[in-house]
Amino acid sequence: MEFISRETIKPSNPTPPHLRIHPLSFIDHIVFRNYIPLLFFYNSPNHEQASTISKLKKSLSQVLSRYYPFAGKLRDQVSIDCNDQGVSFLVTRLRCNLSTILQNPTEESLNPLFPDELQWKPMSSSSSSSIIAIQINCFACGGIAMSVCMCHKVGDAATLSNFINDWATLNRQKELEQETAELLLLPFPVPGASLFPQENLPVFPEVLFVENDTVCRRFVFEASKIDSLKSTVSSHNVPNPTRVEVVSALIYNRAVSALGLISKTTSFRTAVNLRTRTVPPLPEKSVGNLVWFLFVLSPWETELHELVLKMKQGLTEFCETYAKKFGGEDKDMSFISECLKQAASVPEPQPGGSDDEESQIVTMFCCASWCRFPMYEADFGWGKPVWFTTSKCPVKNSIVLMDTRDGGGIEAIVNMEEQDMARFERDVELLKYASLNPAVGHVEIVAARDSIDKNKDSNALVFAWGCIAQCNVYMNN
Repeated sequence: MEFISRETIKPSNPTPPHLRIHPLSFIDHIVFRNYIPLLFFYNSPNHEQASTISKLKKSLSQVLSRYYPFAGKLRDQVSIDCNDQGVSFLVTRLRCNLSTILQNPTEESLNPLFPDELQWKPMSSSSSSSIIAIQINCFACGGIAMSVCMCHKVGDAATLSNFINDWATLNRQKELEQETAELLLLPFPVPGASLFPQENLPVFPEVLFVENDTVCRRFVFEASKIDSLKSTVSSHNVPNPTRVEVVSALIYNRAVSALGLISKTTSFRTAVNLRTRTVPPLPEKSVGNLVWFLFVLSPWETELHELVLKMKQGLTEFCETYAKKFGGEDKDMSFISECLKQAASVPEPQPGGSDDEESQIVTMFCCASWCRFPMYEADFGWGKPVWFTTSKCPVKNSIVLMDTRDGGGIEAIVNMEEQDMARFERDVELLKYASLNPAVGHVEIVAARDSIDKNKDSNALVFAWGCIAQCNVYMNN
């Protein structure tokens, strides 16, 4: 890798004085300051790389006028100083082709593609630290890998996805000179603090980001395998489980089994997007951490369908409680204060009913689903991503779920301590449904093959062979 340039990109228009101080929501103020990493791979834009980079910088400057807090600096735990200092923008050149990574994506090959190794790292206390950092990696074949790291304190994965898609929308316009007209077409992001204001709530400590020595594995669940899994766990009480429910339940179930854990000392936590859970729903373009956590205490059951049922029941209860009491007519400030207090406190050992040391240790599995976020819609003018991913997370037993490119499957990024992963990745029941780190494009080829097998009409065949042809294009790029 050769580093070409490092710049700071500032908003195209200065932030108005009355917007200089941007308040954070009562959820934002307890969130840690580590960077969320996203990585997008694209085929060749069919333009000179110099002009491509120039256009990206100009459209980034424009979109920062909309997302002006991202170009500022953290002022304190509850606000951002929107001083227009800008975001970090790096460009690199690689001698290898895009296919080198896509055919065998590894931690060693992906890590250099992120800016300054910021993935999941804490934000520096320096006043010049960027809330967002971007790196554009140009491959010898003309392909591009674009990484974006955003300080988690100012927003969640949905926030970052919206930012990237709005940036892409501006970049693919033919005439960037029509800046004002194009910016007016983008809806203005709604600050999370206008939905969940801090008001008179106490300022609790930020949640600790506990780092461990972890290893990461990527498991891919094809759509056909998920359908098979759904049919296995479907029951009278859960007639139509979702993709995320069955995959997260399977991962948790097999981890507990492979690691030899017991139900009394394990629990499962999953992030729930509040945007779609409140009544009425929150605006789609809401900026901030608009998520809370569903805890399923000691949920492990012998049968997988019992675990899926418990998760679904927990989500229903969650929506009835948190989504209503966090905002709207039933807003409950004392309830919110207690929730924030518990979230910010260090978890204590659960009573096990005996002095047995093992019974006092709690193993927590944490899951975040980025499925249905429009990551694969981020078209900068040279087509949609051929692959989207993230990086290893140093939090043990953490899981991130993402859509596959065809929209029907799920990619799971699983992080565990090395000795635990050695057992988990060999679990026979898990590998019945998941492929361990297949080449990118594998899922689309399988989907095309299934389409040929199930649909013999000419339209289906044309679609299927088109998928295979597209796979061959970016695998050989």
